This record gives sequence, structure tokens and C-alpha cells, in this order.
Amino acid sequence: MMHHKYNTGIIGNGSFIAHINTFSDIVWLCWPNFDSSPIFGKLMDQNCGNFRISPTTKIQSVSQSYLENTNILKTEIITETGSFAVIDFAPRYYQNGNLRYKRNLYRKIVPLSGDIKIKVELNPTYDYGETKLIPKIFAEQIQYETNQFQFHVQSNVSVNQILKENEFHLNQSIYLVLHESEKIEIPISEFVEDELSKTKQYWQNWVKHCTIPNFAQKQQIRSALCLKLHQFQETGAIIAASTTSLPESPNSGRNWDYRYCWLRDGFYTLLALTNLGQFEELENYSQYISNLTPTNDGRYQPLYSIFGEHLLEEKILSLDGYQGNQPVRIGNSAYTHKQNDAYGQILLSLLPLYSDERIPEKNRFHNLNLIQKLLDQIELTMDEPDAGLWEFRNFSQKHCYTYLFHWIGAKTAKEIALKLEKQELLEKSERLMREAELNIESCYDSELGCYTQAQGKKDLDASLLQLITLGYLEPHSEKAKSHIKAIESQLKTKEGFIYRYLHKDDFGKPETTFLVCTFWYIEALACMDRLDEAIHLFEYVCGHANHLGLFSEDIESSSGNQWGNFPQTYSHVGLVNSAHKIAVKKSKSLFW
Repeated sequence: MMHHKYNTGIIGNGSFIAHINTFSDIVWLCWPNFDSSPIFGKLMDQNCGNFRISPTTKIQSVSQSYLENTNILKTEIITETGSFAVIDFAPRYYQNGNLRYKRNLYRKIVPLSGDIKIKVELNPTYDYGETKLIPKIFAEQIQYETNQFQFHVQSNVSVNQILKENEFHLNQSIYLVLHESEKIEIPISEFVEDELSKTKQYWQNWVKHCTIPNFAQKQQIRSALCLKLHQFQETGAIIAASTTSLPESPNSGRNWDYRYCWLRDGFYTLLALTNLGQFEELENYSQYISNLTPTNDGRYQPLYSIFGEHLLEEKILSLDGYQGNQPVRIGNSAYTHKQNDAYGQILLSLLPLYSDERIPEKNRFHNLNLIQKLLDQIELTMDEPDAGLWEFRNFSQKHCYTYLFHWIGAKTAKEIALKLEKQELLEKSERLMREAELNIESCYDSELGCYTQAQGKKDLDASLLQLITLGYLEPHSEKAKSHIKAIESQLKTKEGFIYRYLHKDDFGKPETTFLVCTFWYIEALACMDRLDEAIHLFEYVCGHANHLGLFSEDIESSSGNQWGNFPQTYSHVGLVNSAHKIAVKKSKSLFW
């Protein structure tokens, strides 16, 4: 059986994300937004559009890397007659104090050695492959139009020759620009080189201002850059992944659309970015949360569109699917679920905006309306069964994980109340903390010596490692030691990966491990001063990234195969937060 790792990198700038494989094909590009239909969707179906740059002679080898500390992707291709590189990026930089992130995609094709001829294949589609877009030549550029938008392709070579898929002798750099704006009037080469220089400087400056201890810096930097791309700049929403229906395991039916903003995922991503010393993303996300409209009874959905839309109706498309894996879904029925952990997560994600001394006083939040509304929802849902973190579709339980975030949410509100000297809020927060603690303890099974997934259940759940990492259990307590021992006994594979759970769900038993669970385990080990074990497993897991250091949602433990949507924010969040915890624990030493 072939080893399976995703052979793509991503580029973006906060308005779109493009997936580019090691042969320089753009195989997935949703346009104009994260959750739009792809205009290039070969990842899901050969007839779903492709943007390919290919040599006319046989390829001998390929390689792919990012320019140092950037989201600028370089693909090198060596053929029988020579070599060339394709540099792909999306512009993002500051100009006159304002952030610029035009919906442009740039491709620079550079001759490196020998004699190279290439051809460009440009075949966009829309409506998930249903509509083949017809090109028009207009003002020396190719124009494509749907009933919703239009976009153009410009180049420093003949656009007629591109459309005819004629061969080009690559004796100088060729530039291709996909954009939605007016024609670029200055020479394309000059324009793209300027955009490239400014974008490179932006990303390298952003990384330079991240607070990254000297442990696993390279991995943390790539994870941080990846996470940054998943925030939709216009609204502040943070998506779980830029893909849909990459299967959690082959032929499992566990194929989901992750191009939406889960409030839970937003919290975890912001926690990671805050650990890296980045606050801009938190401020943008807080605006997104503030603009969401709860239901009539004050509830928030578990997820929304990047524009805050409620209705995310799930549909199955008649596409072949990734490597034949069906179904291909768009939309996600989880928006109808009750997932009551979200209120605590929103509260905790907003805490720095009320209390962090690094944020100037004039920029901190003082309005308590949102805090009070979220706390009200914790109170109303305290004893309500829900679908839980893992979004079980056909049953509800009283989940310990939900109770943990009731406790954390109330504890966060307490901190804000103390900071702002609000006695009524303080008293309510303390009361809800006590209620949540009673509920958490009701999930403790003395026979197993651990906390179980839900009240009255015997099933173990890896998410409850966060009882240790988030401070509910004192890491050196007997309960913490017994709890992690039980999880190791039941959910840990011989390779060291951690399953979410092992009981049957709507699709049977899980076949792959959910990668963030392993990072939660690593973080718990570090909290408990089992540092050598944590570092060893961290380094082992990092070996399961793809060639660019990008992680999928799931890992098949025995083979190391990557599965699930890709790249997955949860996984990169887990890497950053576990590395941060290890670094804190190692901080007594100057060198490691």
C-alpha cells in the first residue's frame, strides 16, 4: 500500500487559499471566498478545473518549499533538458499604514538551467464543475465571467497563445496574474516583482514579531503562518480548513466540509496565536463574534459562514471525490447541533481584550453586554445534553468536555468581573463555577480512575486531557495521574498517537487518530513534568507532517498516513500550544 501524504502547499492572503501540488498545478482554489465553489477543483474531480504549468519534456524530479518565513511557495521541476521554478503567492503588505490584500494570485515562472519549453493549461469551472467558464479576450487579458463575479488573467506573454495551450520557450521569466480588478497598466514583470518584494517583507516582519521560544521554532513558524492564512480578513472569521470532503479515513464516509467558522476552533486558534504574541487576529475575531446574530432564545450556533450566515445546509455533490472517496459534501449539518461548550470558549478567547496589560487601556473592552449574554447561556444550558465536541449526529449526552468549558467560561467571567470590579457578575460567575464543577465530578468513574466522556458512561475521551492542560486538575494530583494513565491504557496506540474515543459513533469505530488529541497528550505530559516523554513524542509526531511541514486532521497510526481535511487548523494549533508548554517547562535552561 502506498504511503499517503498530501503533496500540496497553500498560499493565500486572508481572502482566498490556493492549494498547489508538487507539479505546480493549482488543484484547489475556492473563489472569490474561502467557502465559494472552486474555480480550480481538480482535487475533488478531474473535471472540476485546473491551472497547470507543465514542461514538454519528461519530469525527472520535483521539490517544493516556502521562501524563508513566508507564505510564498516555490516549486522546482527538473526535466530531461533543464529545470525551472514556479513561485506562487498572494499579495499582503502595508502601504501608507493600511493593510493591502488584493484578491490577486501571482505565478512567476523562472528558468533555472538548460533548455525548457512549457505550456500553460487554464481551465476554470464553477458551480462545482457544473459550469465550464468560457474565456474572452478583452484589453489584452483573458476574462472569465459567472453570474456572480468576473476575473481576469494577464501575462507578459500572448494570452492568445496561453488559451491555445501553445508551447513557450522559457528563456526569461513569465508572469501570470489572476485578478478581479481593472487591467494592470504598468509592465506585468515590474508590477509582480514589486508585489513579491512587499509581500515577502510583510510575512518576514510578521514572523519576526512572533514570540517564539527556542524550541521547535521552525515547526512553530510554519504552523503560525498556516494559521494566519485561515482567518478571513474581511470579517475576522477563522475557518477549520480550506477544503471539503478529504476523508478522515479511506472509504469511511467521514467526509466533511470544513470551510466554515466553528466558534470552538476559533478559540483554539486564537489561543495559539496569543501564545505567539499576536493580537491582531483576536481583535478581528472579536468583531466577527460581536456581529453574529444569536437565535431568538439567545443561542449561538456551533458554526457560521465566514460572513456570519446561519443556514449552512448540507448537500451531496455528484463529484468523483478525492481519490474516489465519496460523498463530496458542501455545507455542514452541524450548524443545527447543540454544542454548549462554545460559550465558554468564546469567553476565554475574549479575555485578553479585557485584561491583558500588553493591550493599551484605551483599546481594551469595557462593555459587559456580550460577557453577560454568554454567561446567561452557560446558565441556561448547564444541565442540557448536547452533541458535544465530536458532533455526534444521532444522540445527545451530558458531556464532561462541555461542563469543563462551562467551568472555564464562568472562571473567565469571574476574572473579568474582578478586573472591572463588577460584584453582581462576580457572584454569578462563582455560582456557575460551582455548578459546573459538580457536573464535571459527576463524570468521574472511581472504578476506572478517570473522567469519562459523559454522565453515566464508561467511554473515555481524549478531549478530557484538557482537564489537566486547562487547569481544572492540578497536574501532580493523584486524579490527574490516574486520569492520564487510563487514557494511555485505552486510547494510546503503540506508536504513541491518541484516538479521540474508541466507541462506535454514527459511522462505526474511528479508524484513524485525531492529531490534535496527540498534541493535547503531549501538552499534558509537559504539564505533569514528564518532559522527556513529551519532547520525544513531539519530535516523532512532527515527522508526520508533509514535505512543507503541514499537518492533516488525522493520522493512521500504523502507517503514518495523512487523512482528513488539509491543512487542519486544529492540528497546527495543537503543535503551537504543546511546543509553547514544553518551552515554558524548559525555560530554566538557556539552551535546549
